[in-house]
Formats: sequence, structure tokens, C-alpha cells
Amino acid sequence: MTALRPEREDSYGGVPYESYDSVPYETSAGREVPYEPSVGREVPYEAPVAPEAPYEPPIDDETVALRIPEPPTRPIGGESISATDASSASSATGTPMGGRAARRRAAKRRGGRHGAGGGTAAEPSESSDEGRPLSRVEARRQARARKPGVAVVASRAIGEVFITTGVLMLLFVTYQLWWTNVRAHAQADREASSLQDDWANGKRNPGTFSPGQGFALLHIPKLDVVVPIAEGVSNKKVLDRGMVGHYAEDPLKTAMPEAKTGNFGLAGHRNTHGEPFRYINKLQPGDAIVVETQDEYFVYKMAKMLPVTSPSNTSVLDPVPPGSGFTTTGRYITLTTCTPEFTSKYRLIVWGKMVEERPRSKGKPDALVE
Repeated sequence: MTALRPEREDSYGGVPYESYDSVPYETSAGREVPYEPSVGREVPYEAPVAPEAPYEPPIDDETVALRIPEPPTRPIGGESISATDASSASSATGTPMGGRAARRRAAKRRGGRHGAGGGTAAEPSESSDEGRPLSRVEARRQARARKPGVAVVASRAIGEVFITTGVLMLLFVTYQLWWTNVRAHAQADREASSLQDDWANGKRNPGTFSPGQGFALLHIPKLDVVVPIAEGVSNKKVLDRGMVGHYAEDPLKTAMPEAKTGNFGLAGHRNTHGEPFRYINKLQPGDAIVVETQDEYFVYKMAKMLPVTSPSNTSVLDPVPPGSGFTTTGRYITLTTCTPEFTSKYRLIVWGKMVEERPRSKGKPDALVE
């Protein structure tokens, strides 16, 4: 339809349309408005503003697991917001930025989903190096990687065995070098005290003694040694108890000190179990060696030393030992012990010759008084 129609007032109270050629017309409100042509009047153009679309995070091509999106950088007042400013603002307001997963983790750190609950904060969930949560497959893989393998378990077991063995060896060495000496010294002291008490009371007379029975005391003044002498050279009955043993059994039977001729042979430990002969290698020719019995003192002077010999060299106990420097029969003493120290591979021999026989009624010899 090409006919003109009168202008109507819009529903928003705007200016009504005007009729053509300035012909006034009456509006619905009863007012006449003159017509003004629109020719020559410039109206500024305003472009339509499109509504801003909501932000949607990009879809991950590899996984659909939730992740924290990067904070958007939008101009606010002519300046852009950086990731550091955004995190600072999030910390200040207490509202985490990012998706729903980030809000849930922030709620767990605060003590619960709704920020309630006391106690310690929950640990954050596991995440990958990129900061995203792990998938189930990745979590299983990391759990298997953390589980020690067969080689690791075997190496740990071997290490524990070595440590245990080392501790046991240390305890054994402590027992051998320290505790055996403590126990042997105590046993030897008790035997010496018992022997002297019996002599004072006259309960024991010289004669034949049973194996392991003490019958004399050995004095080495230079080494400050006073040790009981027992019959036999048994480790269990004599030597390991801190005493010195007399070779009294065939084929190594030797003479007693009161015999008119012969070689009085003695054996003792050099290390552990009281170690009475540990320093006999320091004796020099002329040093005194005294044997004390119930009735007499027998004083010997050290004559010669054989530093090393085989354990099977029993000739050192002969009445006239070869290599001792003695050429005729006499009253001799022979001390035997192990060498080198802490081994029993060889034997160390010390010989001495009797120079004095003194009854106890006359008092101690000069060697003991000095």
C-alpha cells in the first residue's frame, strides 16, 4: 500500500512522526506538531553492539580431565591483568580463579568442600608436571614406578645381611679382646687368693696335682705379672681361665721346680683370656723370673729368647734345649706362647736358668723385694 498514513506516538513516549509538506495533523493527544523536513540534517551513525560471548575453555585433544585454565588477560582501565596479579587477587579475596576442579582443590586446602572443618589442611591431589590432575592410567603407572623392583629388594636384603654380620663381628671382637680378659683376670685372682689361703692354713702339701689344680705362683717383676700356675695345659681348665699351665703330661712332661735337674716348662696366652705372657718378648737376659710354691721361692734369670719357631718344635722342652745356650743338664725354665700377636701360627720361646732356691721361712728373694 502506497498511501501515506499519519504518524503515531511510539509506545516509549518519543516524538511522533510528522506528515508530509509541513501539514499539521492532530495527534492522539490533541496537539499539533509542525512538519520539519529531514533533508540536510546529518544523523551520526552508530554501529550495532554485538553481545559478548561467554568464555569457554578450549577442549583438550588428549584428555578430557579437568584442569585449571590460564587467567584471561582483559583490558581493565587500559591495563591488562597478568597471571601473578590474578593469583594475588584470588588469594586476597579467597575465591580461586579457574574451573570447578580448581575450586574443589582450593576448598580441600581450606579444610573441606565448603571451607569448614578444623585440623590440618588436606594434601592436594596428585598432578602431573604440567599442573593438571593425573588420570587413572597415569596414577597407576606412577604407583608401579614407585614400587621397588626385585633388584632393589635384593640389594636391601644383602645390605641388611652385611650390616648384621658386621655388628656380630664387632660384638665377637669386643668379647675376645675385652670380656675374656675381664673374666680370666677375675678367675685367676680368685685362684691365687685361694692358693695363698691354703698355704697359710697348711691345707695343701707339695706332691702330685690333678689337672687344672693350682700349685704355685709365677712372678715376672719386670712385667708386673703375678699369675697362678696350674697342672696341665688344657685351654678350658687352665689357659682360658687366665692361669699359666705346666707341661705335665706325656709326651711333653717336664720337671717340677724342686727337681734337682730338669726343665720346668710353662705355657700361657699372649692375647685374650688374661694374656699373662703378652709382653715376655720384652724380657732381657738377666731379668728375674720367680716361681713361688708353698715352701720355697725358685729364682731364675732369663738367659735366651727364640723369637719364632714352629708349634711342632717340642725340643724346646728337652732337659737341655737346643738353641738355648745350655750345654749340660741343670735346673731350667721354659716359657712358651704364641706369636705374632693375635695369631697362633708360630711360637715364642724364653729360657731361664735357676740361680737361687730360697725357703719361704727366710722371706722373699731380692728379686721380689726390689
